[in-house]
Amino acid sequence: MEKKPYYITTAIAYTSGKPHIGNTYEIIMADAIARFKRAEGYDVHFQTGSDEHGQKIETRAIEAGCASPKEFVDQTAGEIKRLWDLVGASYDRFIRTTDADHELQVQKMFRKMYDQGDIYKGSYKGMYCTECEAFYTESQLVDGKCPVCGSAVHEAEEEAYFFKMSKYADRLIEHINSHPEFIQPVSRKNEMMNNFLLPGLQDLCVSRTSFSWGIPVDFDPKHVTYVWLDALSNYITGLGYDVDGNSSEDFKKYWPADLHLIGKDIIRFHTIYWPIFLMSLGVELPKQIFGHPWLLQGGEKMSKSKGNVIYADDMVDLFGVDAVRYFVLHEMPFENDGTITWELFVERYNSDLANTLGNLVSRTIAMTNKYFGGVVTNAGDHGDTPEQQAIDAELAAMAAGIRDIAVAKMDSLRVADTLTEIFTLVKRCNKYIDETEPWVLAKDPAKASRLQTVLYNLTEGITIAASLLAPFMPETCAKIVAQLGTEIRSFDDLDKFGLYPSGTKVTEKPEILFARKDVKEVLEQTAIITEKQRTAYQESQRIAAANMVKAGRMTAEEAAEAYGLAADAAEGDADAAEELVLEHKAEITYDDFAKLELRVGEIIACEAVKKSKKLLCSQVKFGSEVRQILSGIHEWYEPEEMVGKKVMAVLNLAPRKMAGLESQGMLLCAEDPDGNVCLMTPESQDMPAGSEIG
Repeated sequence: MEKKPYYITTAIAYTSGKPHIGNTYEIIMADAIARFKRAEGYDVHFQTGSDEHGQKIETRAIEAGCASPKEFVDQTAGEIKRLWDLVGASYDRFIRTTDADHELQVQKMFRKMYDQGDIYKGSYKGMYCTECEAFYTESQLVDGKCPVCGSAVHEAEEEAYFFKMSKYADRLIEHINSHPEFIQPVSRKNEMMNNFLLPGLQDLCVSRTSFSWGIPVDFDPKHVTYVWLDALSNYITGLGYDVDGNSSEDFKKYWPADLHLIGKDIIRFHTIYWPIFLMSLGVELPKQIFGHPWLLQGGEKMSKSKGNVIYADDMVDLFGVDAVRYFVLHEMPFENDGTITWELFVERYNSDLANTLGNLVSRTIAMTNKYFGGVVTNAGDHGDTPEQQAIDAELAAMAAGIRDIAVAKMDSLRVADTLTEIFTLVKRCNKYIDETEPWVLAKDPAKASRLQTVLYNLTEGITIAASLLAPFMPETCAKIVAQLGTEIRSFDDLDKFGLYPSGTKVTEKPEILFARKDVKEVLEQTAIITEKQRTAYQESQRIAAANMVKAGRMTAEEAAEAYGLAADAAEGDADAAEELVLEHKAEITYDDFAKLELRVGEIIACEAVKKSKKLLCSQVKFGSEVRQILSGIHEWYEPEEMVGKKVMAVLNLAPRKMAGLESQGMLLCAEDPDGNVCLMTPESQDMPAGSEIG
């Protein structure tokens, strides 16, 4: 029987820097899904890759002192691929947007869309942020700066090609309404419909002329294809799609994609732009797009300047590959953001992996060696009492039933819940040891057959559990079944209990799967890692500033301000740059400070501003008063995350209009040199709303 095809993709990683564990989580989740589907019997094609064009990449290459953007992306794409390989990603293709086959098809797509009237030439005028590669209106700016990253903006006008998004909007709305599974979770679908599609789509800029690092528009070579048309197209070009109708057999077999797995921050581009591009090309839409939540470090987004970035290779060095895979998959909820801290990792590692799983395997093998010379025998003795027989029957029923439960959970992409269900079997096996007390049975020769059966049942239960866990923890599960003298069991047989061959011999010296960790020692190690990262970040800032000055892109003063350096630190070459020194603003008196009314507020409601990509509109309670405050922080916070937060705010600012709404104050935020932003909150969340700060 021919296997049913299944095509899964991740978002392609942007090559501006090394991915952190929050980025790496996506590839691990996609790999677990791909491996699970293969185990079910699907013909899986799993694609990932790197997004390598754009003005930001051009700038990063200069900052790094590379001879060309291609040299820079070759290095960064190599680092991304190294990390994906490190965590065991079993992808079938790692596509790069600099691959020749991809670039050719993007050019052909652009021409087709232009020829059929979906793309037209115009011009774009507004305030431009180089860091974000985006134009903004005056009303979208926050204190005159980019509402996304906080960087300085400059007025710019640029000739560009635009895509007529509105032409396909009604068709996309109908598709989403008639295919409720298309966008998941449902909250993401509602956000796209209410915030973007139903209010009406603006035409999308799809080319640029102010930089050259991109795929040239072949009939107008001063233009390069801009961002999303280039990047999103990888999902079909990587399969061998051809605009002229000469697509590969892989494309015919695997498209439409069964699942695009992406971060919630890019859900709009995948659920609005991408389907509309496909409609323009006459290509069938993907079956499902899942916008997964973020993995936060202690509740905050990771930032190099904050020194709170965690990388997968550091985690693997400390805990091993499968422990990292288990942790990120287990700790990520279906819809809300997950949290990672080193303390939590150690706790989960010791409790779930060392104690629950590792100890079960070790005890079972040790008792089999001690009592029967390592030979596992199914004597068929289920005990002399109804209670003993019921215990055996309960274990067998649970073990045989977990597979179908796991399938149902995975079909709905509830990966963390799937792991929890499988671990119920592991925990049940541990409980079975306590209930049957093999050490007591071993004292009575007349109970030998019962003891054999008990150890057989444990070995069988572990084999089933390991076979189900294999997509999530492949190396560990391969070790488990090898120590039990067997193999990962066929998925079709995982609903049957009692297939482990009687008479099989287990290993004499079982390997410790997960040695317990001391949290104090781990924190000492991670403190060293964090300090190294902080030093490396500071050094990279100095090098970047010096190289921008060398390239004539900035004056020393501009570079110092842009990279948070002392005024003379960007002069000369990178080796001569001095340590990072804060640049202070003009001194003020106490009376100046006293003019500010600073208070603690509580956010009681929050929503995205429909006319802005960046603004959130919060209703903030200060004592008996509620103020409406707009903040350009949507890149860092979702509306649902804001509600209930205690924040710090300036109340006596003159009201100002932003995107047609009045803002009656300002929420205080901290901003790092990378432009990452976080809200300032009181140390105690019990501080009453309205409390004065001073």
